[in-house]
Amino acid sequence: MSDFLKNLLTQPEGKTLEFKRDSSSSKPFLKTLVAFANTAGGRLIIGVTDDRLIIGVESPLDEEERLCSLIADSIAPRLVPNVEMVTVEGKTLLMVEVFLSGTRPHYFKAAGIDTGVYVRLGSTNRQADAHLIVELQRGVAGISFDALPMPNLVLEALDLPAIRSDFADKTPDERMLQSLKILVRHQDRLVPSQGGILLYGKERRFYFDDAWIQCGRFIGNDKGDIFDHIDIHDPLPKAVESIMLFLKKHAMRGADFSEIRRKDRWSIPINILREVVINALVHTDYSHRGTPIRIAFFDNRIEVESPGLLLPGLTVEDMKQGISQIRNPVIARVFRELDLIEQWGSGIPGIFREAKVNNLPEPIIEELAGRVRFTVFLPEMLPLSREQSRKSESTQLGQVGEQVGEQVGEQVGEQVSEQVGEQVGEQVGEQVSEQVLCMLRSCMAEPQSRFELLKAAGLSDVYLSYRRHLVPLLAQGVIERTIPEKPNSRLQKYRLSEKGRALVEGGG
Repeated sequence: MSDFLKNLLTQPEGKTLEFKRDSSSSKPFLKTLVAFANTAGGRLIIGVTDDRLIIGVESPLDEEERLCSLIADSIAPRLVPNVEMVTVEGKTLLMVEVFLSGTRPHYFKAAGIDTGVYVRLGSTNRQADAHLIVELQRGVAGISFDALPMPNLVLEALDLPAIRSDFADKTPDERMLQSLKILVRHQDRLVPSQGGILLYGKERRFYFDDAWIQCGRFIGNDKGDIFDHIDIHDPLPKAVESIMLFLKKHAMRGADFSEIRRKDRWSIPINILREVVINALVHTDYSHRGTPIRIAFFDNRIEVESPGLLLPGLTVEDMKQGISQIRNPVIARVFRELDLIEQWGSGIPGIFREAKVNNLPEPIIEELAGRVRFTVFLPEMLPLSREQSRKSESTQLGQVGEQVGEQVGEQVGEQVSEQVGEQVGEQVGEQVSEQVLCMLRSCMAEPQSRFELLKAAGLSDVYLSYRRHLVPLLAQGVIERTIPEKPNSRLQKYRLSEKGRALVEGGG
């Protein structure tokens, strides 16, 4: 027996492997082969029990011929697997190997294509619904969902100010939008692509009602009791910062703020979570209807669930090794241009490397019914009590800033008034409360984007709030830009200046 076969017989059943005692019941056997061909290929080994007892196949030559005839008569389009006889412990097994098919979707002839298509989900076979069948067909044709045109729409359906804000160093003209496939040509005219509307559509939810993100902080380690939740409807590139802000807010809740400030660290793995969030936004199956992207923050872990199964030919192990398939090339290209992702396939291996370097439990990637779940474990428990859950959000924000509330709130209000000038003193003095505390607190931990600072303050109109709240602080040198030579850079972030840090720290 070869080392390969010996190792194979010790593996658990999964997406690409199944064992059968015999082939007397033909339907389960055929379902598995159809699912393998439609999903990622696989091997079916006949003559092995569930507990790995080698029993062999009687009359293997006759059985091989019967199986090949059964496959040819029952499955369409025609499927030609590799059937091999192998000897183990003096007994003959049949190994049926199926490769990912270029003529998928395959189905049972008797059931027809509407109800006879199966895909592989873990170690089980799942009947494909209509949208999944269409996705399989698109994959064979080399067509991505987000690149398809929306012929009833025009350029004005796009939020051009949002595009200009993201691409501040470029002019988002028709040529650029075509290059990014935000606009595509359809019957001699330019129309938004589905990816363009998903990214920057003024009425994105009208056309894609599940293209949003649901975030929740739960008490304990299950979904029995929710403490806080938020629905995020931002354009996808901006949603990254909104999601991270929600996670950061709850990472600080109940934590020792002075320790976070001193060590300049968070109680959750920020870099890992950012990559996981971006991966979900880029690889979600937006053709899938019924559920949004969901992010659940528990006491011991954070789960990110995105609609859609892995693309055909891709397995969890492939992802860990950096093998990447882009489900949404339009969305991925825009994220790449905005430096939200670096290079294809680098994110997932980096997540596992960083978890190992930081002595965190290995993250878990799971294919569930119609979605993919990515679980990131926290370095330590962040317990949330039921007593806290009964308190209002404003009270909780006050508790988070309790250690610096008196020191920073009063100090900044008074010192800015005295040291920076009466006009700014009035502006900042009025703003120093939960809003500016959130902004200063974020700046002290690490540089933050405009969106992070203003979202932390609960301000929705980013442009007006920026002018009203951040510009005075910039003008007086309380905070500073990380890229001062390019004020409008999409990578721009803000932090406390030496002057601002002196004001804040001078209070304690």
